[in-house]
Amino acid sequence: MFFLLVQQMRLKFIGATDTVSGSKHLIELKNGFTILLDCGLYQGLGEDTITKNSKLEIDPNKINIVLLSHAHIDHCGNLP
Repeated sequence: MFFLLVQQMRLKFIGATDTVSGSKHLIELKNGFTILLDCGLYQGLGEDTITKNSKLEIDPNKINIVLLSHAHIDHCGNLP
C-alpha cells in the first residue's frame, strides 16, 4: 500500500488560458519550492503571437525545476 503526502500548493495558470497553445503553469509549494509545468510557445495568434512569446511572465530565478508534460512545441518551445 502506498501513501502520498500532498502539501498545500498554489497553482497559477499562465498560458493556454485564452487559447489551446502556450501551456505554462506555476506550482508553488508551501515550503517555497516552485515548479514550472510546461513552458510552451503560443501559436497562430497573428501579431499577438510574438508579444505573448517574448514575455515569460515568470521570474526564472524563482523556479526550482521545470517539468514537461510532453515535447510538443506548445508545451516546451518557450524554454529560456
